[in-house]
Amino acid sequence: MENKILKKIDSPQDVKNLSVSELEPLCDEIRETLIEILSKNGGHLSSNLGVVELSVALHRVFESPKDQIVWDVGHQSYTHKILTGRKERLNTLRTKNGLSGFPTPKESEHDAFATGHSSTSLAAAFGLARAKTIAGEDGHVVAVVGDGAASGGMFYEGLNNIGRYHDRPVVILNDNKVSISKNIGGVAKYLSEIRVRPKYFKAKDKIERFITELPFIGKWLRRRIIRSKSMLKYALYHSTWFEEFGFTYLGPVDGHDVNSLCEVLERAKFLNKPVFVHVETVKGKGYKYAEENPGAYHGVSCFDIQKGNGVNITSEGFSEAFGKILTRLGKEDASICAISPAMKYASGLNLFATEYPRRFIDVGIAEPLAVTCAAGMAKNGLVPVVAIYSTFLQRSYDQVLHDAAIDNLHIVLAVDRAGIVGADGETHQGIYDVAFLSTIPNVTIYSPSNITELELCLNMAIYDEKGVVAVRYPKGCPETVAERFDLSDTEKTLYKSRKDSVSCLVITYGREYAQCVKAIEMLEQENIGIDILKLVKLEASADVIDIINKYDNVIFIEEGVERGSVSELFGSELVKSGFKGKYTTRTLGNGFISHQTVNEALEEYKLDSKNIYKIIKETI
Repeated sequence: MENKILKKIDSPQDVKNLSVSELEPLCDEIRETLIEILSKNGGHLSSNLGVVELSVALHRVFESPKDQIVWDVGHQSYTHKILTGRKERLNTLRTKNGLSGFPTPKESEHDAFATGHSSTSLAAAFGLARAKTIAGEDGHVVAVVGDGAASGGMFYEGLNNIGRYHDRPVVILNDNKVSISKNIGGVAKYLSEIRVRPKYFKAKDKIERFITELPFIGKWLRRRIIRSKSMLKYALYHSTWFEEFGFTYLGPVDGHDVNSLCEVLERAKFLNKPVFVHVETVKGKGYKYAEENPGAYHGVSCFDIQKGNGVNITSEGFSEAFGKILTRLGKEDASICAISPAMKYASGLNLFATEYPRRFIDVGIAEPLAVTCAAGMAKNGLVPVVAIYSTFLQRSYDQVLHDAAIDNLHIVLAVDRAGIVGADGETHQGIYDVAFLSTIPNVTIYSPSNITELELCLNMAIYDEKGVVAVRYPKGCPETVAERFDLSDTEKTLYKSRKDSVSCLVITYGREYAQCVKAIEMLEQENIGIDILKLVKLEASADVIDIINKYDNVIFIEEGVERGSVSELFGSELVKSGFKGKYTTRTLGNGFISHQTVNEALEEYKLDSKNIYKIIKETI
């Protein structure tokens, strides 16, 4: 593939230097580059293919980094990275020490704000624009937000405040009618109505052009022209909702016509006031398979460009198993309901939604709403199960504490993607849920290490526990190791070594169990006996502490942050119990973990089997 135009682009200024006739071919070359690289590296394909022209137009019109561009979620910023001096490194995307799959100011001055979660861009843009105004600085702030993000509460908080001030933010709604799952709610319906009724906007444009071209006229006539424009607006459309918030609305505009986009963005820039630009795009644009099935190609692993195969094809993992188990339980118990914050397919709830549509709720990208809705359902006698990624559960901390735990309401949190997640990096690592959930009273945490335990834990969570119960499990499939435990006990399982007088105990839970087993098997080959205690219920109960007190050396291996960790809790309880032995912990520390594969991260933080083997040998 020869990129005749793309090879000229090393900075946003190079985009400005192109002729108008070169813009469309540039977009074609970028699209081909994205497809080629993502077929090897994986990443967010559909969303990036949909914003190529928009990204080019933004850098054609605005002056980054003086003009600051905030990408909501940020998973659609690959073209932005190409145009801002990072095209030669794009083949390192989402790999260790390579480019992040999201905007990060640590990577480039053109990444105005670190994003990874949905619906935050308007709030960030509001703050950036306010700061510019207060400091008397030039420059605009642009927020690019997807229509799926309009289901999140912070989107409305941003709208509600931006229009109150005379700053210069430009909000661009990238309306592709699809987020990860189908968009839901009143805003999605409203946007659909705007798309099919353009006559108001055409009439509005004609009147504005007429007013602009008139020679000087008296105030009397000007007031009446303005009034006539308002009357026509209300007669034809009753205004737009965004204008009621204080924005000037522009659109809808074809998001794949780069020249039209440039014209509209120039107009938005010229207005020097809050502007809302409605851009219509096609998710997956330019790649047939992604256009036909944008959800399946939202996040991809390696795939064959010609055949389009290899997308999300895996053996049954925790998410799929969770969905099947909950569907079986739902057949037997009509009180069980499922709630998803826009992740029906990724969380495995599509089967439950199909079988029991009345008992399935998709609240959109509104994680706090999901938890408080569950609390309300529990108050009225139902058993709601909220399937939510660990990284997004962070956004519902207050709701878990305030709306559910205080009244000891029985809700179940199916915490998916717990632990290290890999290439999505620091904004998506699921390594904090244990630390923040364990600080809240009336919260119980389970952490199964395999599918059999997952089913046992879900049964325990639904029928045997009270209050808030979290069942957390990692992304993907469990690693197969020789099972050494009687799984009838879902709280703790102790494996005694075949060796006599074993003085060392390894404690762990979840995915790290497999790594510890492999390390212990290596030690057994050297005639070293190690006992292992696997926690399924993460609780430092008195009987568990009694077991630990029988050992001289205790090593806790945990795939989570150190502060607030289970190992920290156990250490505190052991001190209280008068433990006299040596207590060693190995966690992920307290920093942020960058993008890399799961195995690379486990090795870096010494949580893989080889390093655990070394830690045990050094300890004993």
